[in-house]
Amino acid sequence: MRLGSLRTRLTVLVTAAVAIAVAGCAVLSYFIVDTLVIRQLDHTIYESEDQGDKDYLKRECTPDGTESMFDGMATLLYADGTTCSIGPPIVPTRADMSATQEWHDPIYRYGVTRNGKRVRVVTINFDKGVAVLEARSLGHIQQTLNLAMLALGGVAVMGVLAAACAGLVISRASLRPVGRLTEAVEHIAQTEDLGTRIPVTGTDEIARLSSSFNAMTSALAGSRDRQKQLVADAGHELRTPLTTLRTNIDLLLRSEQTGRSLDPAAKERLLVNVKAQFAELSTLVADLLQLARGDSDHEPHVELGFHEVVTAAVERARLRGAEVSTALSPWYVVGSAASLERAVLNLIDNAAKFSPGGQVEVRLSHGRLTVRDHGPGLDEEELPHVFERFWRSPSARSLPGSGLGLAIVAQAVAETGGTVSLRNAPDGGAVATMELPGTPHRASGDQL
Repeated sequence: MRLGSLRTRLTVLVTAAVAIAVAGCAVLSYFIVDTLVIRQLDHTIYESEDQGDKDYLKRECTPDGTESMFDGMATLLYADGTTCSIGPPIVPTRADMSATQEWHDPIYRYGVTRNGKRVRVVTINFDKGVAVLEARSLGHIQQTLNLAMLALGGVAVMGVLAAACAGLVISRASLRPVGRLTEAVEHIAQTEDLGTRIPVTGTDEIARLSSSFNAMTSALAGSRDRQKQLVADAGHELRTPLTTLRTNIDLLLRSEQTGRSLDPAAKERLLVNVKAQFAELSTLVADLLQLARGDSDHEPHVELGFHEVVTAAVERARLRGAEVSTALSPWYVVGSAASLERAVLNLIDNAAKFSPGGQVEVRLSHGRLTVRDHGPGLDEEELPHVFERFWRSPSARSLPGSGLGLAIVAQAVAETGGTVSLRNAPDGGAVATMELPGTPHRASGDQL
């Protein structure tokens, strides 16, 4: 495994966690065994004292100690601090002295003999003014505890090794989907193949990550396809005005270079045509820039009066010669004023283009904007295509326009979270409907 890889880190973390748990359990088990063994030893010592022969203790104990009839050693402690012992004398403590003064519960403690040997001591009241200290050697107890320590240490080591193996297996199994995801990302980075998909199994976090990655690549592939389509369509649409401009300018240059001047009227018509082509080209480029700027490249969205935006768009349309009648009620939305005004103006311009005398009806009520013309309407099979880029009705191809106006409307409405549609009116003409989320009253003026 590579040092620093996610698999290595996961294996180390699992091993460390299990090792800490195993070590903790081993230490806890050792202390439990130690406590139980000492408690059993205390019980044995206490029962031996309780059943001991007092006369024998008083008769046989000596200042230097003698062989004991008990399984251990005993020391009589008097109130004046003097002692006599059977076996190696036990060094008394202050707590032991208190047992000679009054009745006292048994005192359990670790102690030492005069020759420095560690023992376990139990002190109880023996007689008035006398306490007995009986002890047992800790040698065999310590051997038992050492064996228990070695056994628990071996179990801990085996547990750590097992944890390392388990951690390796778990890391491999857990990170296998991540490995597939990594391979897919590397493949896409090398080949730019956005059609790559990762199999999704289950509903865990890895499955959600795979689903999100697939959704992201699908969105990127769609964006790239739309970009390619836009470039192809733009190249096709730009070819016509550019060809016309080049032809007219070549004709003007040839007339100047050959010295054969054009008729003034023909020359004027040619220049007017060049100017019109430049205007059409400028409009087309502006529309392309509007469409290509993307959803993330818009102006900050603020709360604004949509009825005020519609009023501004109507005034601009009237300056262009459209006859617009309005009926507007207040409606406040969150969006970009410039983008929405451009969308409304495009709807009005499109309606005025097909309506006799440029008559257009604009109505706004409860967030529903309708723009109606009185033209011939559209064929039903054409209605699903009206908001596509560069699509133009066969009956409108002789009229000015690039086929991008309604596509810009759809983009602006989508940015605001609304919907737009176009249908034929029952009594003739077409009706464009734009619906935007909002309220009839202003809420705040904060930017989003």
